Amino acid sequence: MKKLLISGWLALFALPAFAQQHFDNPDKAASALADAVATQNETALNDLLGENWRQYLPQREADPQAVARFLRDWKVSHKTVVSGDMAHLNVGREEWQLPLPMLKTAEGWHFDMARAEEEIQTREIGRNELSAIQAMHAYVDAQEDYHQRFQVYAKKLLSSEGQKDGLYWPTQAGDEPSPLGPAYSPVEPDAGYHGYRFRIIPDSDPQGFALIAWPVKYGETGIMSFMIDHNDKVWQMDAGLHSADKAKEVKAFAPEKPWQEISQ
Repeated sequence: MKKLLISGWLALFALPAFAQQHFDNPDKAASALADAVATQNETALNDLLGENWRQYLPQREADPQAVARFLRDWKVSHKTVVSGDMAHLNVGREEWQLPLPMLKTAEGWHFDMARAEEEIQTREIGRNELSAIQAMHAYVDAQEDYHQRFQVYAKKLLSSEGQKDGLYWPTQAGDEPSPLGPAYSPVEPDAGYHGYRFRIIPDSDPQGFALIAWPVKYGETGIMSFMIDHNDKVWQMDAGLHSADKAKEVKAFAPEKPWQEISQ
């Protein structure tokens, strides 16, 4: 149960669009949430977030350390930030804001789970896009590492079984690690990496290399598509609902409008 309590805002999964309990002010609502988490009170959570909140929080996404971290931050510092009829809870020295907004209505303050769903998805997309950009920079480093070892650039991300013809291959204890780590080898087929898929593409420079990335599910796991070349410069564009198809149409690194370079 402890794993499930915090995963709603840490794993950032969608939540139900209704809440039940109302309070005179947002401070009381925030305190009630902290108490429910601290005591692992499922009934209280049902009252606060709605009875169906559990079905939106897959246990595999839960972080067992998140509850302790949230409660520790709560003890260090907590405050509600009010803007009109909306309020958020900030905790800890860094004032991390929970994506569970509180809304004032005629009945009082309650957790607005419809808006929470939007905030949660927005944060998930933002994290995924940052992870994709970081992964592309890691790809450039990996290609340079691979080139130093084999005097060529890799044409594949994942090596063929028993081969080292890609940037990642399984290793045994004591072996030199592959240029890319195992995170680029999805546990589940077609799962992507932090909500993104990647494909090596030819560079405009015959002696270079490039990579393109696009969201697994546009609007859910990411919005922007990205490209990078051997100069370690990332370009982005919003390819819309057909991001995957447009990524397949890219035959080589040659960014033109609407691609835009990201300022480093």
